[in-house]
Amino acid sequence: MTPEQKARLLIDQKLEAAGWRVQDVKDLSLGAGRGIAAREYPTDTGPADYLLFVDRQPVGMIEAKRDEEGHRLSVHESQTAGYANAALKWRKNQAPLRFLYEATGQILWFTDGADPVPRARELFHFLRPETLAEWAAQPDTLRGRLRHMPPLPERKLRDCQISAVTGLEHSLARNKPRALIHMATGAGKTFTAITAVYRLLKFAGARRVLFLVDTRNLGKQAHQEFMAYTPPDDARTFTELYNVQRLASSRIDPHAQVCISTIQRMYSILSGTELSEDSEDISPFDAAPALKGERLVRYNPAVPVESFDFIVIDECHRSIYNLWKQVLDYFDACLIGLTATPDKRTFGFFNSNVVAEYHYEQSVLDGVNVGYDVYEIETEVTARGGKIEAREWVDHRDRLTRAKRWAQTEEDTDYGKTQLDKSVVNPDQIRAVIQAMKTAVETRIFPSRAETPKTLIFAKTDSHADDIIRTVREVYGRGNDFCRKVTYSEKDADAVLANFRNEFHPRIAVTVDMIATGTDVKPLEVLLFMRDVRSRGYYEQMKGRGVRSLDAESLKKVSNSASGAKDRFVLIDAVGVEQSLKTDSRPLERKPGVSLDALLKGVAFGEPDADTVLSLGNRLVRLARQLDDKALRRIAQASGGIGLHDLARGLVQALDADRITADALAAAQAAGITRNEATLTDAELQAARQQRLAAACAPFDVPPLRDAIESARRDREQLIDTLNPDSVTRSEFAAQAQANAQAVIQQFSDFLQTHRDELAALSFFHAQPYQRRALTLDMIEDLHERLSRPPLLLTTEKLWSAYARVREGQVRGTDTRRQLTDLVTLVRFALGLDEELRPFADSVDRKFADWVFRHNAQRATAFTPEQMDWLRLMKDHIAASCCIERDDFDYAQLAARGGLQKAWHVFGGELDGLMAGMNEELVA
Repeated sequence: MTPEQKARLLIDQKLEAAGWRVQDVKDLSLGAGRGIAAREYPTDTGPADYLLFVDRQPVGMIEAKRDEEGHRLSVHESQTAGYANAALKWRKNQAPLRFLYEATGQILWFTDGADPVPRARELFHFLRPETLAEWAAQPDTLRGRLRHMPPLPERKLRDCQISAVTGLEHSLARNKPRALIHMATGAGKTFTAITAVYRLLKFAGARRVLFLVDTRNLGKQAHQEFMAYTPPDDARTFTELYNVQRLASSRIDPHAQVCISTIQRMYSILSGTELSEDSEDISPFDAAPALKGERLVRYNPAVPVESFDFIVIDECHRSIYNLWKQVLDYFDACLIGLTATPDKRTFGFFNSNVVAEYHYEQSVLDGVNVGYDVYEIETEVTARGGKIEAREWVDHRDRLTRAKRWAQTEEDTDYGKTQLDKSVVNPDQIRAVIQAMKTAVETRIFPSRAETPKTLIFAKTDSHADDIIRTVREVYGRGNDFCRKVTYSEKDADAVLANFRNEFHPRIAVTVDMIATGTDVKPLEVLLFMRDVRSRGYYEQMKGRGVRSLDAESLKKVSNSASGAKDRFVLIDAVGVEQSLKTDSRPLERKPGVSLDALLKGVAFGEPDADTVLSLGNRLVRLARQLDDKALRRIAQASGGIGLHDLARGLVQALDADRITADALAAAQAAGITRNEATLTDAELQAARQQRLAAACAPFDVPPLRDAIESARRDREQLIDTLNPDSVTRSEFAAQAQANAQAVIQQFSDFLQTHRDELAALSFFHAQPYQRRALTLDMIEDLHERLSRPPLLLTTEKLWSAYARVREGQVRGTDTRRQLTDLVTLVRFALGLDEELRPFADSVDRKFADWVFRHNAQRATAFTPEQMDWLRLMKDHIAASCCIERDDFDYAQLAARGGLQKAWHVFGGELDGLMAGMNEELVA
């Protein structure tokens, strides 16, 4: 048998499997079946290898080649087209044939001549006659209809979802067979996909869509979302409009417009392998390496290749590799991938056709997701393992049955962190981590919570999960309902998961894989990693369980003591998972110990580094979620119309590498320089980066904006002072208050008159100016000590309150904390030297301003900026201590600025005279 004959034999078999009757021309009987494939049918340009008849009408042509021609089938497209346009013997007024194939025994390419731009595509198998008949009866092809989709109603859709649906439809209109939607976890990928599916069914006339998942749990979740979806142009739900089947057997409902299936089940249908009971519970991403004796997908007449027009692949980064890829290659369908964590292979599979890209950082800025902080726990055994000496008596536990036996070890056992909880279990290590987590959450992470925040713990194995659960219940002193396991081995896992999501209990869930990816638990606020993860994408998916945002009302339903909406989650790393991987997403918070005010001033006054900019952006995102509309409007007004979310977005996007590169390319083009990404210089990139940073930080140069933001933060939260104990200063009926206050003032006046020549502080105020010596803090302390003794008990607070009651209009600063030096102004006010009673520091500030003005007017040159900085420090010292002397330059801020030596360098011989003048004029 020649190579051509072998190829035609295989082609005949494939045609018959697809429902065609294959006949030689001499035996041709068009009534023998709906679809007839006539070999060597004569035309005016020679015999066609196969002429396809449907319902007695010629509709297509097959150009058959030997297998060795498979690499160059495109060369033969013109030959096929020639036959398609040739005159057929025994036929009149024949239009060009529409459906064209080039085929070997192994490879098959197909062209629909009615497409807007006819282009060959590879098929796994021949299309059925019924399919060609249906297509021929339609006024336009599917690809033609995709070019005329109506505008997308944007109501109820986020910007990222609008971008994804419109980007996908533009891609399909251009006949691109594969499209990737990259959207951050929590951004609504499934909702976006259902919106697209609805439009493809209604407006593009798609017959059926396959929604492909990789675990049974994700299939259930997708089905629930289809049932809950209400389109923008119809009051009915999706499942009231279209039949949705969640595949639980090998039979596809012919009336179903959407079929939800795991890729494992579809593989079993197409490969003829038996599907084990639990094979749909584990992602093929994890199961594929363990599969042995894999079988190839083969043609199944019950599920022909044209069964689906579109395939939506959820979590596509896990489902497009190894033997599972065959399922995607089998169907003649456009592939639509959904993922939050693509890698290079994902981009390669989808031909780098990314129709929408929405990163985690952007989702945080938009308020779609929340940011996260990382808290690290390390124990000695976690980091360095341990050693069990030979002949030690220890428990030996069966991994599966968990039955124990007490026996001696036969040899020394050194174990590291990779053996921990696998070959060796150290209960104290688990206990130490759980206790550290409990302490951290209750005292540092969520100290104000009355209940334990919803917490998810990632365990290594089912056995490890059991050990963790028992330890959690013990450490927290709680019952079974407090901590539950949610793994595929748990019989009522779905019920536990639903309770974890919606009810008060359980507070803590332990999982291995079931909640690791794709499962929504919005109230989650703490993730504890007690297992390391090698895959970057898988780790990102696991982190994604915590990113979902949640409004205050919904959060309080399961965590009643929460003070507001969910504004962050905390990743507790107990195994070094953050260090073992370079992750795509990153916590925006880089300076958790720095105040918001300091961050604001850092970008306004300094040269802001990346950590400062990102941290400020993160704080503003969190603040925006907490503020009401009135506070947000005040901030927008202070910024000149820029909202708080936009301010935060600008800060984070200023450091976006893609945007920096685009700006650098634009700048080079404007300068007439030819550049691409590879030839951009470091200087050009740095210039673009600095320009973006400057633009993002510029709004914060305005003091009213900084004040408005800081004021909004202060108004939003309260400080709880447990550091300053209080005592009762007055307890009396209101009628007595006035008389008591007057009695206090009279006692004070009498004391001043009686002791005017006895106490140095009082002599200071009664002496003539030229006789005065400096008033010192020791003098004030002596006076304060005498006044506060029994029987007077005249403290500074008591005197100030008395004057405030009796001479209210002349007293200032009643709401400020009293300082010892305020006794100076009390004496001056009582002696009639001042018309108002105000805090001593305020008085010093006013006198300092007058003194500087007079001094500059009398000098040839005014004080320099550096001298003014020093004078303000000296003034502050006088306000706190009543005077300044040379020895004072050895303390506090004066010493930090260089002390007496530096001050002498700044002022020269004027220093002593300036100190004397300030002591006299600021205090007198």
